[in-house]
Amino acid sequence: MVLPAPSPPEPAGSVRMFDIDIELDTPPAMLDRITSWVAEHRATPPEEQRTRRVMYANAHVLNQTHMVPELRRILRTSDLVYCDGYGVRLAARLLDVESPHRMTGADWIWDLAALCEQRDLSLYLLGSDHGIAARAGEQLRVRHPGLRIAGTHHGYFDPASPHGERVLEDIEATQPDIVLIGMGSPKQELWADAVAGRCSSPVLWTVGALFDYVSGQVPRAPSWLADNGWEWIFRLAVEPRRMWKRYLLGNPAFLVRVADESQRRSARGTADAAA
Repeated sequence: MVLPAPSPPEPAGSVRMFDIDIELDTPPAMLDRITSWVAEHRATPPEEQRTRRVMYANAHVLNQTHMVPELRRILRTSDLVYCDGYGVRLAARLLDVESPHRMTGADWIWDLAALCEQRDLSLYLLGSDHGIAARAGEQLRVRHPGLRIAGTHHGYFDPASPHGERVLEDIEATQPDIVLIGMGSPKQELWADAVAGRCSSPVLWTVGALFDYVSGQVPRAPSWLADNGWEWIFRLAVEPRRMWKRYLLGNPAFLVRVADESQRRSARGTADAAA
């Protein structure tokens, strides 16, 4: 039986870090809100419909905003940005602001699949290497046979090429409710922002390497590592050639940026107090 989406509760608010608003809601509340947007989209006249953009923030993505200013703009104007990584939670503590919940794709995808199965919502999986997204879709349907996978496609294409146009045409032809985009940052965010005005799907959601985990292509870290903020060590051990710059150079760079942000906030607070 298909269950209608209930009216979601009011959002819990957000915390601003590096000029980006990061959601404070719990993962279940955010999943409920995101899937409710599909029903809201269906009830809106076509000329008033708009595609929502859901994105995540972790240390790597926030580092990228310093190198790709356009990414910062995209995150600031997205409909929802959530915390995906202990680096953001650590930064919140160092900046003395409320710490957002951690919402990691390899965990929430199964709850999303269950909600989509209950509410008859379809997913399109776009990203990863050839065949990985299709395998991820198969794994999701093993656990949730009633889940509708509208389509899949790899992420190795030039968005500005004719191939990129064909990908968008396929998405439009299959009419998915939620498009999950796993092409790595900042490519996935730039693509979602570029096509949002031309895509009729209610939700575009960037998901990083999610399909690699769901398909079994890349193993997940043991829970005792992942639950204590050390998953990056496992990822570095599994994919050293791909991940060494992100973690061995990126993590220290992120901590420096957090320290700079803390100093700016302190200076601003001192100036406000003196005014």
